[in-house]
Amino acid sequence: MKYQVQENCLTIFLPKEVDHHNAEEIRRSTDNLIEKNHIKYIIFDFLDTDFMDSSGIGVIMGRYKMIRLIGGQVWVVHTNIRIKKILKMSGMTKIIQIYEEDRS
Repeated sequence: MKYQVQENCLTIFLPKEVDHHNAEEIRRSTDNLIEKNHIKYIIFDFLDTDFMDSSGIGVIMGRYKMIRLIGGQVWVVHTNIRIKKILKMSGMTKIIQIYEEDRS
């Protein structure tokens, strides 16, 4: 798992699959970084991600709730069609910004 911290912004470079096998590790690492670095903004980067299940939605939703309590924001970037569809069906697109970028 790769992370990047710039001031109070955390970018999480998600793995190829975000599922129940790695969701707990993502959750634990992210929460530790949020607390240690006083993070107010999170960017979930899906560039390398091909698959996400409900565990992945849970990770994003949990971090969203946490960051929202301190007045921060959460963004999602580099989503493919499949990931975008999952985010839309789960209702995440109503509460989290998806930054659109041409992937060609």
